[in-house]
Amino acid sequence: QVQPVESGGGLVQAGGSLRLSCAASGHTFMSYALGWFRQGPGKEREFVASINWSGGSTYYADSVKGRFTISRDNAKNTVWLQMNSLKPEDTAVYYCAAGTIMTMFSNGYDYWGQGTQVTVSS
Repeated sequence: QVQPVESGGGLVQAGGSLRLSCAASGHTFMSYALGWFRQGPGKEREFVASINWSGGSTYYADSVKGRFTISRDNAKNTVWLQMNSLKPEDTAVYYCAAGTIMTMFSNGYDYWGQGTQVTVSS
């Protein structure tokens, strides 16, 4: 069992960068796939990126491909989401989730963080 805790959100101008972190407690962290999801104002939660247990496989939503990078360090029980070239439409609460499989579907993840707010101004 793991408990993800996100950090690193904030306010940034369009074109800027932010790096989100997700620290997960639990000695089984390395056995979980991890995903980032987001929920914008008035929108449903959507998939952003995912990474498998080893970090050797990643997958991105088309809307962030080429701008965002997901990575992990199992020794630090941490996963990151590097976000570059941010756009106002990236404004959302970003959630980190852990599950047994790497998937773009939210119901494939068992453990969720509380989220961190990212606001991109134009």
